[in-house]
Amino acid sequence: MYSPKDIIDLLAANVRRTRNPFGVPKRLMNRWWKGLELPARADTLLYTGLMYQAAPYIEQTTSMLERFEDSKWAPYIGYARWMPNYLAGLGLYLMADGKEKTRAAGTLKNIVRILQSSGIRFGYRPELDFYSGILLYDLGDLDGFLEHARFVADRLQQAGVRRLITVDPHTTYALKVLYHKYLGTRLEVKTYFELAQFPPAGGDRSDTTGPVVVHDPCFYGRYLELSEVPNRLLTGLGYHCVPVRNSGPFTSCCGGPAESISPKQSREIMQRRVEELQATGAPIVAMCPICMGNLRKSGAQVEDLSTFLARAA
Repeated sequence: MYSPKDIIDLLAANVRRTRNPFGVPKRLMNRWWKGLELPARADTLLYTGLMYQAAPYIEQTTSMLERFEDSKWAPYIGYARWMPNYLAGLGLYLMADGKEKTRAAGTLKNIVRILQSSGIRFGYRPELDFYSGILLYDLGDLDGFLEHARFVADRLQQAGVRRLITVDPHTTYALKVLYHKYLGTRLEVKTYFELAQFPPAGGDRSDTTGPVVVHDPCFYGRYLELSEVPNRLLTGLGYHCVPVRNSGPFTSCCGGPAESISPKQSREIMQRRVEELQATGAPIVAMCPICMGNLRKSGAQVEDLSTFLARAA
């Protein structure tokens, strides 16, 4: 296990300098929207929180952390915060898997397609789309989280933003619950799947249906109580949602939040959850980039919720 303080200090330093935990320049990380011609002026904005965009860098970072965990080099991880952020960020950008970057962009484009086919009017302003800071909160750095959250909240307030559509559980919880609790923000926050609308399943959709098992992310299942919404959407499209041992408010964690402190412990937690999901014999549906990346490490067949919904859009 790495020193929690070293990891927190490193992540906090990256967030202060580059506004994301990995130090990757935003202009390189957030490019999925180019060519889509999404309107900038709108009462409601799509807000990604850069979580899906960060997935390839999370995978690369945790792979390196796992390689050196419990080695003689582990105590030196804290010195990484003294490396010039442009150098570290650019290096990570170049090392991250290009296919994973394409996959992440595809997920966000699927979400745009789902919203548009549902008749939702929204815009996107990449200059206002910031990482929420949630990992700092998860790791106990409340001061670091609040410093960053104030920066994000101030930018949104100055732009007159009041309504946001989110795409992942971590950003949703941060903006909807934590920003309001600690900063008093009054943002109206909805997930994209809460807004998705589809006609009832028909014969022309028979090729898309089948059994699936839904993995509820901790924030959606335990704290935001949104587990029933994806299940209802999938059922309405003709899928059979197979029950899993732990779900909803009692969902099992994928192990992702522990990756930065101990990749090995994270893998143990992940393996237990994968066994629960695979016991159903159905393909796994995830709706969180952290869960998606962690569950896939086991070799399990996992697809994002947006992939299933986009087929009907």
